Amino acid sequence: MRVSIEDVKKMKEIGEKIPMITAYDYTSARIVDESGIPIILVGDSLGQVVLGYDSTIPVTMDEMIHHTRAVTKGTKNALVVGDMPFMSYQASTTETMHNAARFLQEGGAQTIKLEGGVSVAPTVERLVSAGIPVMGHIGLTPQSVHQLGGYKVQGKTLKAAVRLMEDARSLEESGAFAIVLECVPRSLALLITERVSIPTIGIGAGEGCDGQVQVFHDMLGLYTEFTPKHTKRFASLANTISVALAKYSQEVKEQTFPSQEHSYQLKQEVLAELQSQVI
Repeated sequence: MRVSIEDVKKMKEIGEKIPMITAYDYTSARIVDESGIPIILVGDSLGQVVLGYDSTIPVTMDEMIHHTRAVTKGTKNALVVGDMPFMSYQASTTETMHNAARFLQEGGAQTIKLEGGVSVAPTVERLVSAGIPVMGHIGLTPQSVHQLGGYKVQGKTLKAAVRLMEDARSLEESGAFAIVLECVPRSLALLITERVSIPTIGIGAGEGCDGQVQVFHDMLGLYTEFTPKHTKRFASLANTISVALAKYSQEVKEQTFPSQEHSYQLKQEVLAELQSQVI
């Protein structure tokens, strides 16, 4: 049975830590799902990791739906969260509702995520009232990278910390079922976690959050262009893949691959008759 938002809330209640992984395709989603990870986020970070953009800002709704559909096809158990891309929920309520509904209807996701706190609380409340579960996201919000002046830790001053506390409470009150805290000082993230009743999922926010999220490609060492401070590489698969590809190339050139083991055979009598014919 697929994990529900109530299951996620229950995990906080009983003190069970919540692992979440960001994945973007059918194959990786299957691997994550079979490992028992309860939540998969189809993040707009696919813009950088999969599509080669320099930020998340160029990512479109169609691209997000395409990848979300692939992920949901690869899962049976995990709760799938679709990430609302830049300007898909800021222009109007009508457009927001339409775009969010696409994640559920076309993408097959069970919930959506959007960035912002107090400013998006009315939007969250409207979505929830329409039956669309929402995960919030505060702290470093990549879609606002130009406004923030870069990818920087947020909440380091008293004023900024108070604002993040208000953002978290606002999301909780508007009906969000969980909140991502990105690049927030660990002591502040812990304080927020203790003050809200819904789960917090940290990324660069310390061990005090109710859960953690990492990008599939980052933690497995597949994306090597940049490694954030908050990422731990649990494997170095890019190196493993490079070695495998080099070996494949060598065996093709040396004619040791493919061998009979990897080839299909024709019955001898068919071959003999074929060879006897003039074509």
